[in-house]
Amino acid sequence: MKTEKEKMLAGEPYTAHGEEMIGLRTKVKKILHRLNVTEYYTDKFQDTINELCPNSAKNLHLEPPFYCDYGEHIYAEENVFINFGAVFLDGGTIRIGANTLLAPGVHIYTARHPLDIADRREWEDCKPVVIGKDCWIGGHSTILPGVTIGDRSVIGAGSVVTKDVPADSLAVGNPARIVKKLNIKTK
Repeated sequence: MKTEKEKMLAGEPYTAHGEEMIGLRTKVKKILHRLNVTEYYTDKFQDTINELCPNSAKNLHLEPPFYCDYGEHIYAEENVFINFGAVFLDGGTIRIGANTLLAPGVHIYTARHPLDIADRREWEDCKPVVIGKDCWIGGHSTILPGVTIGDRSVIGAGSVVTKDVPADSLAVGNPARIVKKLNIKTK
């Protein structure tokens, strides 16, 4: 029989409010407190980021305050910059490609909740989010569960991304729609 965490990571319905899941989130909240409150100006700051996000590149940069559910489900490649006020609901995996920049207040959600009230009281599930390499995610954008954003794409500030965005695209609005193909010259 699977644990609730195993169900969550498999994208299956799981119970988020049991002892196991609350314990995992409580442990992370203690790390987040250190990150957001006590260690920003110390030589322990990068170590705390690496403890929170052990599956990310060692040079991941998080500007506090930063909020997440688990941290270990965030897979950020080299040179990722996440500006202050970001919220990651990382019950499912969040993958961020190298050299991607996230502006202040970006929210990434993997958690989904049923529309039926009886089901919503019992379970939720998660769908992974993937952001490609060399992307720019504008301030206060929200990326919803299951979305993939292709390499070199730009998401305009305040956008709500509900569907996949192909590589080399500019997407804006609520819901975000592609308004321009970007002709990126690579070295």
